[in-house]
Amino acid sequence: MAFTVLMAFGTAPTPLWPLYAARDGFGTTTITIAFTGMVAGAAVSFLTLGHLSDRFGRRRIIVPALLVALAAAIVLIAWPTLPGLLTGRVLNGVGVGLMASTATTYLHDLYREAHPDRRFSALPATVATAANLGGLALGPLVAGSMAQWAPAPLVTTQAVFAIAMAISLVLVLSSPETVDRELQEQRRPSRFALLPGARRVFVAAAAMGFVSFALLGFVSSLGATLIHDRLHIDSHLVTGLTPFLMFASAAVAQLAAGQLGLPRTLRIGAVVFPVGLVLTALSLFHPALWLLLIAVSVAGAGAGLLFKSGVTIGATVAEPSSRAGVLSVYFVIGYIGMGVPSILFTIATRHIGLGSAVIGLATVLAIGAALSVALATSARHGVRH
Repeated sequence: MAFTVLMAFGTAPTPLWPLYAARDGFGTTTITIAFTGMVAGAAVSFLTLGHLSDRFGRRRIIVPALLVALAAAIVLIAWPTLPGLLTGRVLNGVGVGLMASTATTYLHDLYREAHPDRRFSALPATVATAANLGGLALGPLVAGSMAQWAPAPLVTTQAVFAIAMAISLVLVLSSPETVDRELQEQRRPSRFALLPGARRVFVAAAAMGFVSFALLGFVSSLGATLIHDRLHIDSHLVTGLTPFLMFASAAVAQLAAGQLGLPRTLRIGAVVFPVGLVLTALSLFHPALWLLLIAVSVAGAGAGLLFKSGVTIGATVAEPSSRAGVLSVYFVIGYIGMGVPSILFTIATRHIGLGSAVIGLATVLAIGAALSVALATSARHGVRH
């Protein structure tokens, strides 16, 4: 529940960006920078703090993650200016960075303790997937509903998430710790340790995370603006529905692929992802809401399959004692993908126009996905377990 709520808080501003822009008088470049504030906070948090749960314990990291995110919500309520928005987004990102890799590993730990005879069950990964991408999907839908019907949506949305995070904090405090701190102090696990021969495989997995997050970040940061400018739709619910369908499709695709095995999931993702990119580009040249919703759903499903494959590979090729640290590096690269391409896209539209920028982005991401899948497939056989 805590994982879901915090991830939803991260994507909640998606349908609210036009309201923030109207309140503070800024344009698409500032929206992208504000969105990237969370990405930067998450990347720094993943890189410098994400490994700490391997040493100090899972719950001891998740509790601060919720406290930082709660502080972000309070800042966004109490400091209603652009500096307050940027500060709140950075704090939000720090909370996400602390939570994501730790919660994923914590769910595996809890399940192993409860069911020691089912060490290779896929259920923990399934729950982590549902919490991660399900939360990312729910954030825009909840915020879009607030913006459509609730009074003072910029305040109400943050208050709702603050209450949900406070409840989650109480529940997490009642959960057991799964890491023996004294034993880990003796072992002093490495932050980032891969199995022998696994470096190329991890690079390929990280590239999958980069390209899949690039698409998710593009729609999350600029989707509302594109819907308003290209489709001339002002409904906040619709602008929240678009990223909801994208993230929900990613989650559903991952859950549906649970029994397919990694090779088949890779192949399907490598096909579905570029098809979704083509449809997304087409929906901007031939503006129609139904086409855009189909496009982001297909693209989201492809991104979800690539993301799932990358996480699976990253966890598999990590030394067991540094799994959270390895996943933190994976998420850092993914979140860089969520921010940097969106900034470059915004800059490119000023020089080559929206249409050419969309085609360029889709082409780069499709080629990146194909190369990363090919490299992962060829390099996996050289890893020594």
